[in-house]
Amino acid sequence: MTDTGTVIEVNGPLVRAHLPGTANGEQVQLGALGLTGEVIGLDDDRALIQVYESTEMLRPGEPVTPLGHPLSVELGPGLLGGIFDGIQRPLQSLMSEAGDHIPRGLRIAALDRDKPWPFTPDTKLKTGAEIHGGMVLGKVQETDAIEHRILAPPQIRGELLELAGPGDYNLKQVIARVRAPQGDIQELKLFHRWPVRIPRPYRKRDNGIAPLLTGQRILDTFFPLLKGGKGAIPGPFGAGKTMLQQQIARWTNASIVIYVGCGERGNELVDILESFPDLTDPYSGRSLMERTLLVANTSNMPVVAREASIYLGVTLAEYYRDQGHDVVMLADSTSRWAEALREVAGRLGQMPVEEGYPAYLASRLASFYERAGRVQTLCGDSGSVSLIGAVSPPGGDFSEPVTNHTKDIIQTFWALSKPLADARHYPSVSWTESFSDSVDAAAIWWSREVDASWQEKRAQALSLLGRAEELARIINLVGAEALSPMQRWSVEMAALVREGLLQQSALDEVDSYCSPQKQFALLDLIVSLYQQGKALVQAGVPVSSLLALPEIGRARRAKNLYGNDQMQELAALGKEIHARLEKMRHEYEEQSK
Repeated sequence: MTDTGTVIEVNGPLVRAHLPGTANGEQVQLGALGLTGEVIGLDDDRALIQVYESTEMLRPGEPVTPLGHPLSVELGPGLLGGIFDGIQRPLQSLMSEAGDHIPRGLRIAALDRDKPWPFTPDTKLKTGAEIHGGMVLGKVQETDAIEHRILAPPQIRGELLELAGPGDYNLKQVIARVRAPQGDIQELKLFHRWPVRIPRPYRKRDNGIAPLLTGQRILDTFFPLLKGGKGAIPGPFGAGKTMLQQQIARWTNASIVIYVGCGERGNELVDILESFPDLTDPYSGRSLMERTLLVANTSNMPVVAREASIYLGVTLAEYYRDQGHDVVMLADSTSRWAEALREVAGRLGQMPVEEGYPAYLASRLASFYERAGRVQTLCGDSGSVSLIGAVSPPGGDFSEPVTNHTKDIIQTFWALSKPLADARHYPSVSWTESFSDSVDAAAIWWSREVDASWQEKRAQALSLLGRAEELARIINLVGAEALSPMQRWSVEMAALVREGLLQQSALDEVDSYCSPQKQFALLDLIVSLYQQGKALVQAGVPVSSLLALPEIGRARRAKNLYGNDQMQELAALGKEIHARLEKMRHEYEEQSK
């Protein structure tokens, strides 16, 4: 730690200080209130500091105290179920301490130091054993749903001198002592710190293939994302981003969900903070918060704290990944994070490029998304971090820089459509603008676990939707009467795909979550109906006769009529429809003789 320095100049969230001997990236405290800041630039003895709290009334000459470590996060039991701000201050504890209005400089540890945790040491570890970073020292039952593994910090290496026995320990107590190769004795506790801007290490990337299942048909079936993948949800205001993210958070097959509200409106974050604790985890039947962690940073909070909140969230995700968990991090939204970069760059006088954003926007986005991945951890387990960033392009313009650069980086693009949302089609994911680079990889899982024809049926449904989009333009020009019978059948069946497959109500108890088996059953039902009806139309059966069949309406309502445990009944409906169309074919052939 260096000596105390002094403030020279205050420029909004940026402060220049005389601070000899400091390091770039070091965390500091400023002024009499002890505001939190981080050194982002050095010029001889002068340091450029970005401050994560309001700098009002901070004056030149006030003290600056370096803390001797970079901006870091506390990692240990007690994180799950918590709500933190962008620099990991626990908001529930801050409210208990100071009320609704948090005073500047108030410091409360992110993790409760006094709460006892029932620690069970790893029985394979004996005194004298070689300890390395990432090794599991023991475990703690953090919530009823999640077992928390106590890991040796990544930089630790040496001989185990002592490991605590089973019992209750708080975060201040030492649970292990390790002698480093240099002879130093290092004391380990139930928690450790890690710099948020440095990715946590792992052994190697894991090439295992498993889709991140959300229970939403438009996502899982049509535009899949793999565990450890990178996804984005761009969409204008009112397109349903928040509801879609809540559905992903609730139904995803990941172990841990981390939601980062980065610069969003306060009322939206309040809705998230109030609704999440009331949600039930469908896998455990308990509160969803037992496997969820929230980071809240509203638009009226200091702008540079938005940047820190993104890195805080992904570091927490990597920590649970290192314990062998599959983690999903939802960032809402990366557009507000990019706006923070733009404001800081403007105050620094850096040359703006596209729409005022700094030239390093693309590289910063890429460095964030590259922290996603499925890996083999230092302790030999497999874990993953899936990053899903919401993007809020002004006016829904997907050609603006943040959306455009994000599209080049991520693997799955779930584009939300305002016209679909206005038509009450939810989720309002556009099948023409969305894409997934993971279809071939996901097909391996679908073929093994569900059905080998998944990829073929998916392609047929998308082709049908694309054909209907082209025919819609003809209808707008010359009317539906200009369509041939086959074209009319294609348009009607595309509408069945949209209504019977792609639309999915988050409020429907039967259809809010759709299992992979039910997803394929519905897809197969509708595609088979289209193909069989196509053959009848080619044979001369009037389209109006086909559309008059009551079975068409039942196919449209099948998603709401049959639950995930009623696959036999759904299969029976498919056979019934097939038999009815076959009967119609025979009747028409008899009439034609």
